[in-house]
Amino acid sequence: MKKYILLSLVALGMFCACEESIDTSARYVFKETTIADYLERHDCYSEYVNLLKQSPMSIISKTTVYQLLTARGNYTVFAITNDAIHQYLETLVDTGLIDRPSWDAFQDSTLRDSIRAVIVRNSIIDGGDLSEQVYYVADFPTQNNAELPLPTLNDHKLVIHTLENKPDSLYINGECPVDAKNRDIPALNGVVHQIHRVIAPQDQTAARYFQNILDNKTEGYLMLARAVQACGLLDTLTVLRDEVYEEKHQRGEVPDMKDYQSKGGGDKSASGDPDAHTPEHRKIGFTFFAETDEYWRSQGIDPTAPDALEQLKQWILDNHMYLSDETFTTDDQYTSSQNILYRWLTYHILPMRIPASKLVYHCNEVGYNINQPYSYSIPVYEWYCTMGGRRLLKLFESKESNGVYINRFPNLANGRDENGHEVSCDPDKVGCLVQREHPLTIVSDIENACIYPIDAPLAYTDEIRDNLGKERIRFDCFAMFPEAITNGIRRADSSEGKYQHVYIPQDRVYKYFDNMSILNEDTHFIHYNGYKINWANYCQDEDKAFGRFDIRFTLPPVPKTGTYEVRYKTLATASRGVVQIYFGSNPDNLPVAGIPVDMTENIQDCYGESDNVADTGMEDVDAEIDHKLRNHNIMKSARHEVHESNSSWTARDDSRCTRHIVWRGTLKPEVTYYIRFKSVLDATTKELYMDYLEFCPKEVYDNPAEPEDVW
Repeated sequence: MKKYILLSLVALGMFCACEESIDTSARYVFKETTIADYLERHDCYSEYVNLLKQSPMSIISKTTVYQLLTARGNYTVFAITNDAIHQYLETLVDTGLIDRPSWDAFQDSTLRDSIRAVIVRNSIIDGGDLSEQVYYVADFPTQNNAELPLPTLNDHKLVIHTLENKPDSLYINGECPVDAKNRDIPALNGVVHQIHRVIAPQDQTAARYFQNILDNKTEGYLMLARAVQACGLLDTLTVLRDEVYEEKHQRGEVPDMKDYQSKGGGDKSASGDPDAHTPEHRKIGFTFFAETDEYWRSQGIDPTAPDALEQLKQWILDNHMYLSDETFTTDDQYTSSQNILYRWLTYHILPMRIPASKLVYHCNEVGYNINQPYSYSIPVYEWYCTMGGRRLLKLFESKESNGVYINRFPNLANGRDENGHEVSCDPDKVGCLVQREHPLTIVSDIENACIYPIDAPLAYTDEIRDNLGKERIRFDCFAMFPEAITNGIRRADSSEGKYQHVYIPQDRVYKYFDNMSILNEDTHFIHYNGYKINWANYCQDEDKAFGRFDIRFTLPPVPKTGTYEVRYKTLATASRGVVQIYFGSNPDNLPVAGIPVDMTENIQDCYGESDNVADTGMEDVDAEIDHKLRNHNIMKSARHEVHESNSSWTARDDSRCTRHIVWRGTLKPEVTYYIRFKSVLDATTKELYMDYLEFCPKEVYDNPAEPEDVW
């Protein structure tokens, strides 16, 4: 099968391009049972051991993967049985790649080595220096299609799956069974799980996936594939990564930030790693939310029909699946961004690859315990800009929703003396359920995309736009960057230094984020992951810029034309600086937005009056305090998130947290807006703090019938 040849060659390319990153001189060899020892002692792994010994860590290294497993470390190894390897070779015979199930059957030694690398490197996760990054079964996610936190040596994340009504069943990538007895086998340098099938991701692009559907007329997503092809998106979906960045990073031309703590500020999340590391890759990704062929048949549309696209277009028109005031074309020129089919389809696509467990982020919201990760509490949200046009799509999950929904607008108990939970949801505001565990959910078969079936039709209609326009839109600063989500930088589930402190290169070195511009060479931008750190930040993470910072962001769109407040949340410490904010639509000439913000000042300092601004528990008094604060263009932070060490201490209770109203005026959805943060100090060690921004419409912040909630 050609896909296996492609798989092998792609794997080989990645394998050969890697530089040696393992310093074995710092690791001693155990004289007791290492993973290598364990495998050697069991004949059922003899073929796997041979492959480990024949697989170098990189093209420039003499160190083999086997030697790695003899040394100190924290490895999770999915050990492949001899029978499983033989079965894999037989599949290569069936596809005509070799003529018999033997390593001697390979005519091309390069191809043979590539296949060996695929088998070996997809079966091992290196947990670095942290024992917590050894994954026993108890550490595996219990939701189907969720990923293990760290990638394999082949830079793939493994997806976990169990069979319905069989909780002890365990599959990797949906098809590789983990032995029920030979799992969780501890060794001095990690753990071994026996598997009965080779882990060999297809390494295909979304374009190849859809083309295979079209070629074979495979039902499930045939209508989606036909629409993608008709709209001219296949070429876009062929891209896996930014190869220029890849090459520059491998050559050492995208340097880390050495000894980052000496550059400014403080860091309670500091690990033993003194450096902030640049991302290893700049991958490109996509997320599809899709109606299935079964749904289209329920609507009387046959996805195999010659005129299926014409029927789909007519269905969009008949069901008013568009904005009534937008201008579009209805001809068969589907590649035009003005075509109604193109507009409808691209609202189903996000320009980032979002794994099933990262559609929304459960971290430190009120009532949530990270040690019980699937026991949810109050709602969590994400707002993302879709691929086509500048249109918002909202992702939502709460305890009561029983899943992640697109564009859900429930009724919430969000009064001052209420608990913030979802109370009910009107039938016309339920939204689309993202079916993460559906058989048609695709999370491991495509390298640059995920596809999630939805249980209701998705479209950007008048009702959706208007409902979005009635909400306060709070977005984590890192949600502005598709590259952060696709490359696993945002909310990485690891305490390791290279995940906790990520240095985004300066634009003069390489522009990593499309939606961020670093405007001088004095600015150094670091993402602080905040994993398991006691911070009352939104989603726990935060971003900082050091030096005489000058940095600009491209903002997501507002849903509809109206009067909005633009807000910026700070958390005061002595490490912060003083920032002048600019806001507008001309990125080269942004007007000043308000007076400079002194990020060392807490809410009381910002208020500047003698009255105490702490909550009293008396609704009328606290409402009056909030009113006085707003007269100074400041607000307390939200009640939404808490400190991990004290579940009753919310960000609103933390006097260091302030929301600054930096701009108020008319915003339009068709206009792109920018916000710029520039230091007004000469000091080079003071920092810019970034957590979240808000767009708040006037009908929320100035609503006499229903005042803005404190959540």
